Amino acid sequence: MRQPSAPPFNAPAARRLRAALGMGPEHVAHAMRVSYGLPYVTPDLVTAWERGTAAPSHPELTALAGALWCSPGELFGRPRTLREHRAARAVAAEDVARAVGVDVRSYLRMEESGRWRGDERQSAALARVLDLALPDFVAVTGREARLAELLRSAVTTRWQAYGRPVRKLVPLDPDVLDGALRELHEDYQGHMAATLSWGGGSSSASESGREFLDRIVENFWTAVGKRS
Repeated sequence: MRQPSAPPFNAPAARRLRAALGMGPEHVAHAMRVSYGLPYVTPDLVTAWERGTAAPSHPELTALAGALWCSPGELFGRPRTLREHRAARAVAAEDVARAVGVDVRSYLRMEESGRWRGDERQSAALARVLDLALPDFVAVTGREARLAELLRSAVTTRWQAYGRPVRKLVPLDPDVLDGALRELHEDYQGHMAATLSWGGGSSSASESGREFLDRIVENFWTAVGKRS
């Protein structure tokens, strides 16, 4: 059985940790060669990791963490997929499948496709076994694209019509959800009012409105967090 892929390498964190220690890439490479037995590591390779043009293997990541005096977990980015969340928590696929009540092959097919097909009870069990926060649960179960679609419609039309559809995707308290949708709608309409004001607004106002829509899911979770 194939091993789960690791969460994404956090290149900015590696660069930040190295700078905080006052080290150059050559110091990191030297430590990895001398202390961790990786003779091929060069300053250029360390720089490539930090720029995101290459990613360290598991042994390299462990050695890099040692050279930077940090835990390997500090060099991981935020998990993005179901498989990455499972790998980050070092949980076997068999254990997740058993917890949610499906056979392991069915579970692995869902991991592979990125489409979660569990019912409400199984979804709750998945969130527990992987300790998923609600934003992560929505993302790994393949609901984020639909959520973004609904949120864009809510802020550009009448937000009141979208409370129930959004709640089907995101189990939130109705008052919290309605407050978040109202805030998003008002924020977006504020961007549009600036664009359509006398004089035609400005290109920066129009651009900020597009950026707001591009980041609609992130903005939604921020608004929810204020009310939770």
